[in-house]
Order: sequence, then C-alpha cells, then structure tokens
Amino acid sequence: MAESAIVSRHLRALLGVPGTELGVVGWPATRRERAFATWHYWWQAHLIDCAVDAANRVPTPTRRNRIAAIARAHRLRNITGWTNNYYDDMAWLAIALERAERTQGITEARGGLIALEKELYGAWDPARGGGVPWRVGSDYFNAPANGPAAIALLRLGRHIRAQEMADWIDATLCDKESGLILDGIHLPSGEIERPTFTYCQGVVLGLEAGLAMHTGEPRHRERVHRLLTAVEEQMTTNGVINGGGGGDGGLFNGILARYLAVVALMLPGDEREQVADRRTAAAIVRASAAAAWANRLEVEGEPLFGHDWSKPAQLPGGRSGAGHFTAGGSVTSSRVPERDMSVQLSGWLLMEAAYQVSAAGL
Repeated sequence: MAESAIVSRHLRALLGVPGTELGVVGWPATRRERAFATWHYWWQAHLIDCAVDAANRVPTPTRRNRIAAIARAHRLRNITGWTNNYYDDMAWLAIALERAERTQGITEARGGLIALEKELYGAWDPARGGGVPWRVGSDYFNAPANGPAAIALLRLGRHIRAQEMADWIDATLCDKESGLILDGIHLPSGEIERPTFTYCQGVVLGLEAGLAMHTGEPRHRERVHRLLTAVEEQMTTNGVINGGGGGDGGLFNGILARYLAVVALMLPGDEREQVADRRTAAAIVRASAAAAWANRLEVEGEPLFGHDWSKPAQLPGGRSGAGHFTAGGSVTSSRVPERDMSVQLSGWLLMEAAYQVSAAGL
C-alpha cells in the first residue's frame, strides 16, 4: 500500500516522454512540481531504491520496468548526464543503480555506475587526511557524503577504500561521549559541526555491517554494537525512531530504518552480542513501522504517512506551502511536511525494511 500510494500520487512521465517516470516532489503538487522544474536528484535516487525493494519483494515485469523508467528519467532530467556537483547525491544514486543491476539485472545504467564510481573514488582527499567533501570544491567533509559513498564503493568492489573511509569516519566524526556520528568537519580548519542526524547513524551502521561481512575484522562488529546501542538509547522512544521532519529531513528516518534492516540481516557472528544486535535492529524497525502505520491517514484508500511516526499524520491542503531550496543547496520542508515526497518515501522505506526483517523471521 505504501508503494501504491507513491505510484498513484507522485509518479508521472517526464514531460510526456514514453518509457520515463519520475517522482513529483509534492502532493498536492504545484504547477512547477508537475512540470519537474523542481525535482530533487537525491530524493529520486531513493525512489529508485524503493522501487528495487518492491521488485525484490514481489518480482513483476511492471516493477522491473518501473526501475528502468525512473533511472532513464533521472538521467534525462539531470540534463548533464548521471553526475552532479554533490558527492552525497551521487553516492545515493550509485547505491540505487548498483542494487538495480545486481538484484534485477537492470543494465541500462551501467554507464551511470561507471561515471559515479569514478567520481566517488576520485573524491577521496589524502592531502587533507582523507574524507570526501560534501560537494565539489567544499571544505566540508561530512557523514552524509562519506557514509553512502563508502557503501557504494564497497558494493562496487572497492573494499580497501571503503574500509579507509569507515576508519576515517570513526576517527573523525564519532563523538566519544555520546557514541553517535556527528554531521561533519571543515578541513583544514578542523571545525566540527555537531548535529547528530538519524541518517548519519544509518549509513555508518550499514557501512560497518557490510565491512564486517566482507572482511571479518572484529572492529567493524564492535562499531556496529557501539553505535546501535547509542541509537537505541538516544534516538528512539519505546523502540520507535524519534521525531522527523519534511524537505530533505523527511528521508532521514527512513534511511536509518533501511540500514537497521541491513544490520538485522547482514551482521555476521553467532556470539551473544551479535545475536542481540540483530534482534535490536529488527525490533526498532518493527516498532517504528507499527507506529507509522497506526498513525497514518487513509486518503482514497491509500496511506499518507506522518513526518513523525509517533504522531498522527496531517493532511496537506491545497497547493501552497511548498518547500524551497536554501542558499546552501538543501530543501526546506513544506508547510505541512506530509506533503513532501521525501516523507512518503521514508514511510515506504520503513515498510520495506519491516517486510525484510519480518520475512527473515526477526
């Protein structure tokens, strides 16, 4: 039902071009949004990722074709090809396209994967002690760029670089007091931005779980345990992921849920600690999904998820109150956050994650 709600409310052909689909970023949509004058590269990358989840859950020709149609529309709407100037954006797209190719045999984006891998691998900056900047030419090196970039490179076979990036994040951005991952650091000044966002925790959990599986080295399992404990204690209430927002922030909790499911399904080890960690990660996903479902609105028979899964969803009205780009390149929330495709994608992400852990018996 989460999938159906996105398909019916948000998906449409890009300027009428056959064989394309892209997500309209608001519902109800403004004229600019319906014409894809506003489209948000990284939101669409997560739309592809969700479409891959759906095709893996119940494979059908329609679902498989949808993945290819969204990827095709993404490249066309981006105008300059597959890449842009933001390494976090490119990392999210690389993750989605790699999964599409590996799990569904979508080979149309092979050229995109090659271009994205080149950008992400080449962005590593040893002259500043390592790390990937947020965007081209920036002095800001943050977890939302380095985490997904490392996940993408790990899945593309660049294991050594992915491990270097994980070690850099742990040494540079892990807050020794709280155990949480801080947002980022300015280099070479060393000034740290200290907000702790849920998606920063999610990508590091997913990265470390993947490295634990690929390398067998105990430090990766230990980092998962430490970070998962901090997330459970400081970012959940009664097992439900705290808070949430709109705009770009609408995706943050869904990303955490996705990678909690990765921990639940992939973290290796049969010792008590690893067994408990897998169960904890799965329990947070299940509790969050139950809360989000209980607090949804039903609109024409399909769910509308709240931006905060612990509170009743609010119905957006009319076509006003749309979010906008800030000078820094981020997207603000709509007046009613539930209007934003990011919030609804987060709900879909969560439901797919809950399906995966439940299907695994966790």
